[in-house]
Amino acid sequence: MNELRHQIETGAKSAPTAPQVAYVTIDEGAEGQRIDNFLLKISKGVPKSHIYRVLRSGEVRVNKGRVDATYRLQIGDVVRIPPMRVAESSQAAGRQPVPAADFPVLFEDAHLLIINKPAGVAVHGGSGVAFGVIEQLRKARPQAKFLELVHRLDRETSGILVLAKKRSALVDLHEQIRGNSMDKRYFACVAGEFPNSRQHVRLPLYKYSTPDGERRVRVQADGLASHTVFSRIEAFPGFTLLEAELKTGRTHQIRVHLAHSGFPIVGDEKYGDFTLNKQLARASARPGIKRMFLHAHKLTFVHPGTGEPLVVAAPLPDECTGFLQQLRSQKNQGAPEQGARHANKESNGQATI
Repeated sequence: MNELRHQIETGAKSAPTAPQVAYVTIDEGAEGQRIDNFLLKISKGVPKSHIYRVLRSGEVRVNKGRVDATYRLQIGDVVRIPPMRVAESSQAAGRQPVPAADFPVLFEDAHLLIINKPAGVAVHGGSGVAFGVIEQLRKARPQAKFLELVHRLDRETSGILVLAKKRSALVDLHEQIRGNSMDKRYFACVAGEFPNSRQHVRLPLYKYSTPDGERRVRVQADGLASHTVFSRIEAFPGFTLLEAELKTGRTHQIRVHLAHSGFPIVGDEKYGDFTLNKQLARASARPGIKRMFLHAHKLTFVHPGTGEPLVVAAPLPDECTGFLQQLRSQKNQGAPEQGARHANKESNGQATI
């Protein structure tokens, strides 16, 4: 897929002097994909309207015959792709180059690439972000025929990120996600002393945008049903280390469930305790941390190629382990309770067992 995308982009760049038709033979990386989605993916920057126009006009052909937008590609199909330089040259100007980057690999085989994503790195470009993990990995692995994100992590969240190296693996894992058969576990350190050793939180979540266009989520009666299970791992004066188990996978689910319940995640700049975050981010703060303490630490699913269970774990980053060590030290010394004011807030909408 990366090679196909490069071929189309190269053709677009050279089009002003030598417009060329590209002929692409479909391999397993694009097998089963609708041709309109295939063209949209490999022709970045070309408007959708143009893609559908060349499909309707018959300029795009498969095995020398016309097809409609719903045609699903098969291995061995030869696709005729006309020059599509509309908007490509205009968007290319000023586009920030994507630097190649490698990330710590937790697991890799012919089907999957699983990495440990650092905090502060977006998984993909868009919404003011020039590029993300997927673009950087494609740049670092130009030989990869197919590389796609299986799921997403918030920019501020670190931990396990799964990418598919085959379309069949991507489809299989998406089915597991839709069927809630993928077990996702996160570590979160929250402000306040979490009262229960294990707690189910079922609160509907509603997505909206702020006046300046920022994406946000809130608890709202007509939102999507959402379910998180929190287990207390370790308690400190004013803070608690939790493990969060996602039963549904809504946007910002863990962050909003915890904040609404009165236990905001340490360092969360959208839903957290902003005064506390500033205190913890000071250079002299002890305990101190300058990031959101949310880390995808364990993932269990069925391998799409072997059919066997696969368990992947990602160790906590140094800044998180350092923060916990400071909390343990203060606990042993009987330090004042910095986050204790969160401990007695009402737990609205929670079901506790």
